[in-house]
Order: sequence, then C-alpha cells, then structure tokens
Amino acid sequence: MRALALFVTALWAAIVAPALADGSRLDAILERRVLRVGTTGDYRPFSALDKGTGEYSGFDIDMARALAKALGVSIAFAPTTWSGLAQGLAEGDFDIAMGGVSVTLDRQKIGFFSAPYLRDGKTPIARCSDQEKFQTLTDIDRPGVKVIANPGGTNERFDRARLHAAEIVVYPDNLTIFDQLALGRADLMITDASETRFQAKLHPGVLCAIHPDQPFDFAEKAYWMVPDPALKAFVDQWLHLMKEDGEFDALFAKWFR
Repeated sequence: MRALALFVTALWAAIVAPALADGSRLDAILERRVLRVGTTGDYRPFSALDKGTGEYSGFDIDMARALAKALGVSIAFAPTTWSGLAQGLAEGDFDIAMGGVSVTLDRQKIGFFSAPYLRDGKTPIARCSDQEKFQTLTDIDRPGVKVIANPGGTNERFDRARLHAAEIVVYPDNLTIFDQLALGRADLMITDASETRFQAKLHPGVLCAIHPDQPFDFAEKAYWMVPDPALKAFVDQWLHLMKEDGEFDALFAKWFR
C-alpha cells in the first residue's frame, strides 16, 4: 500500500509541478483579467447567439457570467462549432467550453471536465402526431425514416453508431433545425432529453419530446476546460457553492421549467 501511495503521489506531482512552474491557466486568467469561454451559440437552452445583436443567451451563458464574476474578471465569448470544439480547446482559443457540452472519454483525453451539473441522455423528438411511431430505436431504424442531425456533435455520432437503415439528414444550423422538423422535412431528431423538453415548450402542440425521462443512453453535462488542476479545482468549488446557495437552482428554473 505504501508503494502504491508513493506512486500516486509521484504521478500527481509530475502532472501538477509543470503547471505550477510555468504558472497555471487559472493564474493566466487572473492576470489577464478575462475569462475566455468557448461556446457554439446554437444549442438552446444552453447557449444561443442572436446574429442580429451579437449577444449570447442561455443557461450556460448565465453560468459563464457567474463564473467570471466569481473569478473577479470580465468575460469574452469565443465562437466555435461542435466539430471544432476539441481543436479550439487544444490550441488555446479559449479557457473553458460552456454550452451543453456532454462528457465523453474522447474529450477527457484533451481536457478536464468539471463535476457534472446535469444528467441527460439521447431521446427522440418528433411532431406530436407522429410520437407514437418512434418509441424505440427499432421503430426509428427503418427504411424511409428520416432522422435529422446537426453535424459534428454527439447527436450525429449517436445516429451513425445506432442507426443503419434509417436515413440520417445532416442539417448545418442547429438554431433552426427544429423548425425543419416541424415543417415535415424530417421525421424526428434524436438529441439530449433536456433539449427535447425545451423545444417542446417552444413548439407547443407541434413537437413532442418522446420519453425524456427514459432516454436511450446515459450522459452528463459538464464544463470542459484546459487540463489545469488549479482551474478545475476552482470551477468545481464554484459549481458546488452555486448549488448550495440556490443560485444554480434559480438559473435552472429560469431556463428549464
């Protein structure tokens, strides 16, 4: 046991020491007095960009502003895409990605995740008149069924891994993709249960979330950041305090209920 403890201590020191020697990303944020947040701006209710005003809104946008306030710095949003998110983080285009980012092992190889703040999973959303047709993956994965997906994210990856007979229609604009579904240009979309609930509220009587309490898989949302232990420790503690003092619940109710 002592040998194992020494090994773990040495491994942790090897990870942390270079960050401390060179200055952590947390130090860099505090020195520049700006938190750079990467966000796609196309994933309501987490992050949405108003192209007319250039302003961002959403649950994770409010959370990002709260994080910057806790750090005592200003905030700068860095536009990115789902397909470019990993490259942007790896190349230092932003300090942290916020905007409905799902935890995956591939992403874990590149950066650190905060403690998860939302349990989620993939589930269908369809026109209310068709919701009984698409209860299971077997119902969905049939010739002639069109499943719409945004490119480059976990939705498209889920579809391509689990669907083999249905047609996958890739649509580039995630802000208007549900309008395409409402207009009948696809039969359904498989996305995060949290998003299906929100979009059903935006399209009452037109689009219906299908068993969002029993998704097809398990997923969690978290904040994805550069691999700096000091920054992760701060973000985790901030998130813990947000939940304990009720501020997290207030923002969650604003966007999800």
